[in-house]
Amino acid sequence: MTTTTIDSQNLSERLDSATPPRVLDVRTPGEFESAHIAGAYNVPLDLLREHRDEIIKHLDDEVVLVCRSGQRATQAEESLRTAGLTNVHILDGGIMAWESAGFAVNRGTQRWDLERQVRLVAGSIVLTSILGSLAAPKLKWVAGAIGGGLTVAALSNTCAMGMA
Repeated sequence: MTTTTIDSQNLSERLDSATPPRVLDVRTPGEFESAHIAGAYNVPLDLLREHRDEIIKHLDDEVVLVCRSGQRATQAEESLRTAGLTNVHILDGGIMAWESAGFAVNRGTQRWDLERQVRLVAGSIVLTSILGSLAAPKLKWVAGAIGGGLTVAALSNTCAMGMA
């Protein structure tokens, strides 16, 4: 399966055209509320997977999938293509690339994005296990396991905590 991406400039031009694509933002509702492309629909990845067959009945046009950086959009694309939807694209670099290119976003209540939440949880577990190891030395292995998991996540460019 070939992934088809669209860059921010091209998407901006397509959104201003007579037949704009439908933009589906697959981030969490909190992330979407913080910043999203005007006119985008928020369909979180887990809901898209769960209701995929119903959703594709309403997607007969070109669809562009957006997430923070592209990883969740890629998963959404795989799901939609498996269900038979062919005219699907991924915003290259996600909402981060869109904003970096200087394109406007609608902003609401600022919330922490998923990646920041994951870093907070992982860091808190490591800090707590190191402090706890002063009383129970075996707790240092929890910090080691988290460190190993973060290393694998960085090397494979995935994040199991963020995908759960």
